[in-house]
Amino acid sequence: MSQHTLWLLRFTYKKVKEKLTVSDSKKLFHEQFPYVIPGLYKRIVDEMLVELNLLNHQNEFRQDTFFCIGLTETFKELTKGYKPDEHLMLLFESLCNSSNFEPKKIKEISQKTLEDYKDKSLKEISILLIEKSSSNLYSSRMLNLGIYLIISNATDFKDIKDSEKNKTISDIFDKLNLSFSKAEKDIGIYKNIILRTEQAKELLQEAKIKANKDKNK
Repeated sequence: MSQHTLWLLRFTYKKVKEKLTVSDSKKLFHEQFPYVIPGLYKRIVDEMLVELNLLNHQNEFRQDTFFCIGLTETFKELTKGYKPDEHLMLLFESLCNSSNFEPKKIKEISQKTLEDYKDKSLKEISILLIEKSSSNLYSSRMLNLGIYLIISNATDFKDIKDSEKNKTISDIFDKLNLSFSKAEKDIGIYKNIILRTEQAKELLQEAKIKANKDKNK
């Protein structure tokens, strides 16, 4: 039996017997994803890995539909432009597996749920969100973002004023017995990360163009 197989068996046993530490999850992640992560995405991946590990330690946490959407859709958005893009599937699977989550199941739940809310108005989505939610949602960044992304995909979301958007989002979170102030903070941080990542991409592109020009002088 190879050292690699033995190492994985030890981790599998530990996953069954006890919760993995952040250090354990990182080791398992890098074993499953043996590639260099571009600097622009390294912090994003690291923060997601730590967050998943911490959630796995919470006894009240449940892998519900909103969490699944939050995880899959934020991963998709935050890794836009990642090269080589053929690594993305393995990257997502490694993130999930290293903290005892099931990537295939999460993707299936996310896809099915997004279909349920597709091509619906804010009013229709608001009703569905409340009808389909459980009474004991565990508040997390991923869950908050999942709910926000469902709302923001409403057919008429972009057509209403920002104040009305905030009121609609606030009302929904209140009805779901979730803290809107926490959700608002999570949404703000998420938007800021997207903005900073896009700005960093532009700077890298500009630097690349300049380097090519200097090289051809």
